[in-house]
Amino acid sequence: MNNLTDKVAYITGGSKGIGYGIAKTLLQNGMKVATTSRSLSAAKKAAESLDKDRSRVLALESDVSSMDSETRAIKAVIDRFGRLDLLVANAGVGHFANIENLSEQEWKETLDTNLTGVFHSVKASLSELKKSKGYIITIASLAGINFLENGAAYNASKFGLVGFTQAIMLDLRKQGIKVSTIMPGSVATHFNNHTPDAADAWKIQPEDIGDLVLDLLKMNPRTLPSKIEVRPTIPVK
Repeated sequence: MNNLTDKVAYITGGSKGIGYGIAKTLLQNGMKVATTSRSLSAAKKAAESLDKDRSRVLALESDVSSMDSETRAIKAVIDRFGRLDLLVANAGVGHFANIENLSEQEWKETLDTNLTGVFHSVKASLSELKKSKGYIITIASLAGINFLENGAAYNASKFGLVGFTQAIMLDLRKQGIKVSTIMPGSVATHFNNHTPDAADAWKIQPEDIGDLVLDLLKMNPRTLPSKIEVRPTIPVK
């Protein structure tokens, strides 16, 4: 993937935050990008911001918790761009509560989006990625290796995602598909209803994750960084 011109990326949850930052970086480096949101208007707004004439961006409404929804989204990508080279499984939610207060619905939504949703995105993309000898990058979290108080659902989803990604990495490298998971610490995003502001300057910025994805794509194909931890250089006091 050293030459990214006209290669095609599919990014789930790309209307803001990390997904948007990755989409912006890939577009700046010659790729075409399809981004999703559960809200079509949000996806279209982000696409217009990324590329005003939207000639190289496709906005899609998709809910990763539905296999049918992800299958339709990938079909739309192929219908528009004719190929798929990169899946960035980024869509995620976070519900944080003590286990006594964590509801069944919060548990289910977290696992269905953060873990089962990635399974859906991978399965829907796989036949096209086999053709292109492409790349799968999942966006996990340091919460995939570190326990958090009030984090039962989120920890379970991200621990599972790290394990899932590493297992499919072993499955798919034999078929020429590279698989990596990125595990960020604190990132300045809208995650969990937060609005980024100047106080988030110490955090990882979405474009930093975009640069990391770019580095992975441009790495010599003989080398595969399968699990990458990233954290703010200097934590907040």
